[in-house]
Amino acid sequence: MNFWEKVTGSDMTKELKAFELRAKNLPAEYQAAWEKIKANLWPHSDFTGRNLMPILDGVLGLLEESAADGQNVQEVLGDDISGFCSALAGEEGSKSYRDRWRKQLNNNIAKKLGK
Repeated sequence: MNFWEKVTGSDMTKELKAFELRAKNLPAEYQAAWEKIKANLWPHSDFTGRNLMPILDGVLGLLEESAADGQNVQEVLGDDISGFCSALAGEEGSKSYRDRWRKQLNNNIAKKLGK
């Protein structure tokens, strides 16, 4: 990835379009789950969203394999998709901008208190 792609985000646009093409080949219930997963994962992104690309790729691969095996989407993800996404983002260690700001604020307060 060159500087221009990183600044404009065109590399991410290409990846997201590729993800969407892959998702269109999934059954309807899997496509609906994919949309919910995307909506629930984006709050865990950093400023650019690049930290979510490997996570989204992995989840889409899981959905593709499960659909090919003929499994039901509830068997794979369970009933709580938002909980699944939170656990997945936490396990992968993706830090959102809010997490960084919270850490920075806590460090500044600790410095002021002399700790």
